[in-house]
Amino acid sequence: MVEAGETSGALITATFAVEQGRDVLAVPGAIHSPQSKGANRLIQQGAHPLIRPQDVLDLLDIQVRGQQITARKILPSDDFEAAILACIGDSPTHLDDIGAMCGLPIEKVSATLTMMELKGMVQQIGGSNYLIMREATSFYGDE
Repeated sequence: MVEAGETSGALITATFAVEQGRDVLAVPGAIHSPQSKGANRLIQQGAHPLIRPQDVLDLLDIQVRGQQITARKILPSDDFEAAILACIGDSPTHLDDIGAMCGLPIEKVSATLTMMELKGMVQQIGGSNYLIMREATSFYGDE
């Protein structure tokens, strides 16, 4: 919440969210401003004060999410996933080429790629072409 008067509908909704244990962020405002009373009251009731943009990322634990995605790519669950990851890059690679590069039967490559796609490790971009999913951290300027 950025601004809200003492009786605004947004304040009522946010108050219910705080009471239910939901994460609520509020931007603290001047104590004499009528439009800041709602946000300041929410902070008193347990809302997280939003002082800087990093507060949102910290609350949502974005950095850990990026680390989980990275770990999922670095730590394949079996030898087939490891071999396939080694054969796929940032440019689209066809299913048949992956099978040829890895030296694996095409049915095993296809089944493994399907599971890897469900895990978010690879993405099929059409025409049986695959690429490694980009890490979430790259979207936030960490790389």
